[in-house]
Amino acid sequence: MGGFVRYALGTALRAVGLVMLAFVLVAWAWGEDVRGFLLGAGVGLALGQLLRMTGTPKAEPKRAEGLFIVAVIWLLVPLLGALPFWVSGHVGLLDAYFEAMSGFTTTGATILPDFGLFNQSLFLWRGLTQWFGGVGIIVLFVAVLPHFAVAGRQLFFAESTGVQKEKLTPRLRHTAEMVLRVYVLLTGLAVLGYWLAGMPLYDALANALTTMPAGGFSPNPLSFAGYPAAAQWVAVVFMFFAGANFLLIASALFGRASRTPWRDPEFRVYSGAFLAGSLVLAVYHVYLHDYGVEAALRHAFFQVASLLTSTGYASVDYTQWVVPAQALLIFLMFISGSAGSAAGGVKSVRWLVMTNHVLRELKRTLHPNAVLPLRLGTKAVGEDVLRSVSSFVILYLFVFVLGTMVIVFTEGDLVVAFTSSAAFIGNVGPGLGTVGPMGSFADLHPLAKLVGIFQMWAGRIELIPVLLLFHPDTWRALRRSR
Repeated sequence: MGGFVRYALGTALRAVGLVMLAFVLVAWAWGEDVRGFLLGAGVGLALGQLLRMTGTPKAEPKRAEGLFIVAVIWLLVPLLGALPFWVSGHVGLLDAYFEAMSGFTTTGATILPDFGLFNQSLFLWRGLTQWFGGVGIIVLFVAVLPHFAVAGRQLFFAESTGVQKEKLTPRLRHTAEMVLRVYVLLTGLAVLGYWLAGMPLYDALANALTTMPAGGFSPNPLSFAGYPAAAQWVAVVFMFFAGANFLLIASALFGRASRTPWRDPEFRVYSGAFLAGSLVLAVYHVYLHDYGVEAALRHAFFQVASLLTSTGYASVDYTQWVVPAQALLIFLMFISGSAGSAAGGVKSVRWLVMTNHVLRELKRTLHPNAVLPLRLGTKAVGEDVLRSVSSFVILYLFVFVLGTMVIVFTEGDLVVAFTSSAAFIGNVGPGLGTVGPMGSFADLHPLAKLVGIFQMWAGRIELIPVLLLFHPDTWRALRRSR
């Protein structure tokens, strides 16, 4: 590994170690076991400092090094974060790594069959892994990727969305700060909103930490079904924001020339999918599930927001709904939230580009000599962007299908396999059947859990950095950079 690679990995591990050191004090103050946090802090600080001392922050990383750093950080940090779960003695190392990977990738798929296994400090750490995972994605796509050798700003937008967006501010670091301000502000407002809606303060904090990163880890075994209706409505609002483009929100709040997000074509698609899906589901509830109007609207808006944004909370056990209602939720999982948000999945903007491309090809069939530029709103989309988007969607579907095939052979249940694979790679959390919102992934075969860990990892950093680890050119480039 090159000097900069070691320095970057060391910095990430040391940062997590410092947070875990703080959790030693938290667990001690609550009279709980501190050994897991103490071990994690020791390993993170020692290994992180060693890597930093043998590395250098001054070298200019090549593109292969940058992508390698992205992939390996999201692999090592969850391993370090799994130590408190493992040392607790209630879960094995594989399950602990699964839970931590689910946390840092903001997936929300849990292996906990009994929430009584963890104490308060472990649940708070579990929630904080998701909050830091959401921060990490923002920093990755706003402050890290632009330093790569190839077209800094263009690379950031290509890797994070597949479509180049307008500039928000002249300096990327300032842009990152603005987005993080929005992230912290919305988290604080979510804590206040949940508390005012009737949640205990601890639950309000723990749920807010997992709402804004679109994570879904709740300390309540019933998820949001265990909270008042007012808290569920509050969650709908903040889940919707979590799935919206944070750059648009930051621009509307802090930009010099504030503009309504509605002018962005992706935001219109995202909002339209949210409203249409919610209203269709509400009609199903009124006529087929015997809900009152308020309950029908609440559960519909809640579950659509939860699965569209890949948050994964549940206000009710939706596996008991009619099959068409369940199918609609699974469909929304694939649409996913906006680019530049905390949501996982393909992202709405990619589907928008692909849809416009298909419509253009249909028109070209009728008018073969016509000049038909591909547009997103009023902006032209280059063929290089189309190629990038198409490649990503194909890779995403390939990894999803491959994961489904492996899991169906280990579990013998197509519904569990299909929805588990979709939930893993889309960083959604719950699926259907035994892995539904009131179930867990505890009983999956170890091989299926390994597939889940891989898919959560690859899906969170949008596949490319992970898949490049299997390309020999990447390793040749890394050897040359020593």
